[in-house]
Amino acid sequence: MTTHVSPGAATDPFETARSAAATLSELTGVSHFDVALVLGSGWGGAADLIGETVAEVPAHEVPGFNAPAVAGHGGMLRAVRLRDGARHALVLGARTHLYEGRGVRAVVHGVRTAAAAGATTLVLTNGCGGLDPSWGPGTPVLISDHLNLTATSPLEGATFVDLTDLYSSRLRAIAHEVDPDLPEGVYAQFPGPHYETPAEVAMAGRMGAHLVGMSTALEAIAARHAGMEILGISLVTNLAAGVGTEALAHEEVLEAGRAAGPRISRLLAEIVGRI
Repeated sequence: MTTHVSPGAATDPFETARSAAATLSELTGVSHFDVALVLGSGWGGAADLIGETVAEVPAHEVPGFNAPAVAGHGGMLRAVRLRDGARHALVLGARTHLYEGRGVRAVVHGVRTAAAAGATTLVLTNGCGGLDPSWGPGTPVLISDHLNLTATSPLEGATFVDLTDLYSSRLRAIAHEVDPDLPEGVYAQFPGPHYETPAEVAMAGRMGAHLVGMSTALEAIAARHAGMEILGISLVTNLAAGVGTEALAHEEVLEAGRAAGPRISRLLAEIVGRI
């Protein structure tokens, strides 16, 4: 049995990503990926619609990846031949969250692996809480910008990266071609794992946020550093604390994702087909 080293302080995270990319190429038979997708709560069905799956690999068999720690999150890495027959997508079903305590390098390892495998476009999805009462559970929202409220960054040392137009206006325009009524909003990433308090939600709203969750922002920063173009889409699974009247529970978040899954998966597949 081979033991893989997680991307920690004693290792070079980019070397680990290159090693992971090489392993993926060997295990999937795909030498180059064009697009990568991180499919969060509710979005998993899109992997079956964007094209033909040519290989699936358990994440823990690839350097730097771990088995999922959260119910409802997958643990497979999938190589998909897109419907145009000329390109391949890497579907990352093994997202690591900051609250798992594995460190920021582990959180962004999937993104860095995708970049090392050749992907130049990244689609980030998530399930989140909404601050706009008109966005009920099941509403997909394009991410136009973010607030990183985690008090950390995936970038180390004097690494200065411009985050202007982080969530590509070009890719958002393509999404609007598919669905002109898609709303846009600012996503605020909190560290978790607890849900935000009503006061924290109100604070985020005053700072300009429309969506709150526990993923995405750190991945987007790492992706921009790697030179990728990024599309972010959130699924509102519940009204955020203090906006709605119901108590928050993880199972209800998963149920909202399951209910909206077929519709949003078709939407995402159509968008990916045009990228």
